[in-house]
Amino acid sequence: MLVEDTFCGPVAALPPEGQLLALETMPVKAGGCAANVAIDLAKQGLAVDIVGCLGRDSSAEVLLSCLKGHGVGCDQVALVGGFPTSKTVILLVEGEDRRYLHVFGSNRAFTVGHINRDWLKSLEVFYLGGLCALPAVAMGELRELLLFCRAHKVATVVDVVVPQSWTGAADLKLLLPCIDYFLPNQDEAQQITGQTDSLDQLRALRATGANCVVVTQGNGGAVAAKDGRYWRCGAFPANCIDPSGSGDAFSAGIITGLVRRWDMPKILRYASALGASATWAVGTTDGVFSAIEAEAFVASHTLHEASGSL
Repeated sequence: MLVEDTFCGPVAALPPEGQLLALETMPVKAGGCAANVAIDLAKQGLAVDIVGCLGRDSSAEVLLSCLKGHGVGCDQVALVGGFPTSKTVILLVEGEDRRYLHVFGSNRAFTVGHINRDWLKSLEVFYLGGLCALPAVAMGELRELLLFCRAHKVATVVDVVVPQSWTGAADLKLLLPCIDYFLPNQDEAQQITGQTDSLDQLRALRATGANCVVVTQGNGGAVAAKDGRYWRCGAFPANCIDPSGSGDAFSAGIITGLVRRWDMPKILRYASALGASATWAVGTTDGVFSAIEAEAFVASHTLHEASGSL
């Protein structure tokens, strides 16, 4: 998903009906799962390309300029007619969760067919963000693509956005055995499995055929499961200004650890550090650590950690 984000706030409160609240600035930035993860990975010093759909409009120019400015390759991005570039207005109120106004726009046009196979097989890791919220992505075609990745030794990392009205459990169960690393948050894992306990969620997803599962739990940290074992880590303390990009930064940390061949505890610590840093500035990627900053932070802070048999 590629989105032009407009940030309003943080403010103490929304204005009453009929009133105006003056802001110093209303920054416009690149956003959406794919853009956020790509920028965060570039900050870790990794070579990154992005694929997705944008409209033929000025918003597309803003996103492409931002992505290229971070060193993200954009040759695989398609400009499509009939849809505006996707946009989100993010309302930040101190002490409250985010509010969103969203235009789905050009993300409706994105299909598996936009992913070039020759490009795909040249990758070390393929990340798909926003699964279940990309209406033109056919699950059968995506399954074939994931198997193509496995045949060419391209690791797959898939994040989901599960709408409240979601009814795609059967399709997702067919995909899970084809995904190397599946990254829902705790609410999404509950919607998928019907379980509220984190270890029960991991067991249910593994029983469905998932390979490695990592479930983020906000201030509760994260849990992961693979090959009959689980790992749990807490969350680093954060003076949260804007949590908008924390989940995507966490995903970027997971991918960084895979590329660098780390073990799971180290991957979780690094991902947690990136996720925490994303909350320290307005915007989805502005506060995210560089590799040097993340490594120094992890070395100087401790987390509660546990592991065991699942």
